[in-house]
Amino acid sequence: MISNISIWLLKYIFAGMKQIPNLFTLLNLFFGCLAIIFILQNGIAITYSADGSQLVDVPERIWLASLCMAIAALVDFLDGFVARALKASSAMGKELDSLADVVSFGVAPGMVFYQFLRISFMREDGGLDMSMIWLWPALLIPCAAAYRLARFNLDQSKELSFRGIPTPAVGLLVASFPLIYWTSENSLFADLLTNKWVLYVLIVLLSYGMVSRLPMLALKFKDFSRQANWPKMLLLLVTIIAVFLFHWLAAPIVFLFYIVLSLVIKNKVS
Repeated sequence: MISNISIWLLKYIFAGMKQIPNLFTLLNLFFGCLAIIFILQNGIAITYSADGSQLVDVPERIWLASLCMAIAALVDFLDGFVARALKASSAMGKELDSLADVVSFGVAPGMVFYQFLRISFMREDGGLDMSMIWLWPALLIPCAAAYRLARFNLDQSKELSFRGIPTPAVGLLVASFPLIYWTSENSLFADLLTNKWVLYVLIVLLSYGMVSRLPMLALKFKDFSRQANWPKMLLLLVTIIAVFLFHWLAAPIVFLFYIVLSLVIKNKVS
């Protein structure tokens, strides 16, 4: 009797451990949803200077959205690591991971673009009367992310590389935009991030990058040999140096370096 109970408890515990990676994935989704809440409830308002010029006031709460997206990215990395450590990878976990990524690194970045486009138009005279159609291009980001993730789930050659820019990379890049906008001492970056034409170009390029067939470096560790992991170590080194020198501007710098490094490695292999 006691032996049977012990076996049942062990099976129950083992089954529960198999769900731990899925809990991490759901945390990814949770923080992605939380990011969207902060993005859409930031209280953008119009103010006017002494000379009557139109200004845009955006409370700093949107910073919390960037933090939530960063936490979602960390949890997204950990769920795969935990799944491999516990040998708990499953088809359900893969599908759940993609569903969470669509929200955290597709919908949330799309809403960031949506709000920056709003700011861009609000800075113009008569911007409050503009048609919402001008904001719709921001929704290309979640659409491209969903397409890329669906294709990823069907791709059998993704063990050594990705096809198309990974959605978490795009998500982290876009998450840095609010931080760059409100913390940079150089007005050039604020002007670029509130220029609707710059935003439209970024939306098109990032959307294309996700749905493209560009070979991208997979940040997975199959082993710990230096020969197999030197690109990842180089990327980590560049990231540390960029963060130290450029702070939040490190995100776009590392993003561009990641793309160039991936293409160079692919060309060498080919």
